[in-house]
Amino acid sequence: MRLPHISVCICTYKRPRLLERLLENLAAQETGGLFTYSIVVADNDAAESGKAAAVAFQQSGAVPLEYCVEPRQNIALTRNKALENAHGDFAAFIDDDEFPAVNWLVSLLSACEKYGVEGAVGPVKRHFDEAPPHWILKGNFYDRAAYTTGLMIDWSQGRTNNTLVRRRILPAEGAAFRPEFRSGEDQDFFRRMIAAGHRFVWSNEAVVYEVVPPVRWKRSFMMRRALLQGAASVLHPTFGTRDIVRSLVAVPAYAILLPFALLGGHDRFMGLSIKLCDHLGKLLAVMKINPIREPYVTE
Repeated sequence: MRLPHISVCICTYKRPRLLERLLENLAAQETGGLFTYSIVVADNDAAESGKAAAVAFQQSGAVPLEYCVEPRQNIALTRNKALENAHGDFAAFIDDDEFPAVNWLVSLLSACEKYGVEGAVGPVKRHFDEAPPHWILKGNFYDRAAYTTGLMIDWSQGRTNNTLVRRRILPAEGAAFRPEFRSGEDQDFFRRMIAAGHRFVWSNEAVVYEVVPPVRWKRSFMMRRALLQGAASVLHPTFGTRDIVRSLVAVPAYAILLPFALLGGHDRFMGLSIKLCDHLGKLLAVMKINPIREPYVTE
């Protein structure tokens, strides 16, 4: 019998060294003889900064790899470009600043088969190559939620930084990811798929690690990213008057509380600042004001 095939889709943007690490770890995936897999690297840099790493890996012959470029800076368009070049029965998504455990793919696939679902999502654990400031650890920044294997997730728990989906559920025509989303395009994808009747399960054994470099310890980076994510959330059809009212109350309340939060420690101050920026981003987006003009927050 023909084994199922998985296309691992990677979107990359100006992180060639992290891409190299990811590709090396993908080459070490254990299949247990249950599936075959290949890799698609979609470069969102028109200057093709990821090409050298991709070509070097191609030449190694470790795992079949296809390299493509999406010159328009948009994460949703880049995910769609990766899917255009994918083939097989499943598409797996992982980010270029992550690397997987050796049982990553087999755990995701086993969960899909065991629970008879259209996809599986796994945990993303933070990884520091350098010791971060104490307040980053104390405040649990970049620490993501994890759940029990077998949990049927809702759209808000869906992420494409550690996901396996059956390609048969993807649109035969048109884009799986909507380009109007500069952030949160993955949650929008899960919302639409679940609304269509597809089910996704959590696989807590399918671990990937997200590299958190020093640039992400910068306060300006964290607050700018919160502004971007807040603005993007307005695009969800579930966003409504109640959310606007909540943000109208939260912004002045959090602003007043900021000095008191600082007395409790820098971790609390930054946690509250991020929440403030998220709500502020929502209100600015409602007023048609773009708080972050760049396609990505990179510094």
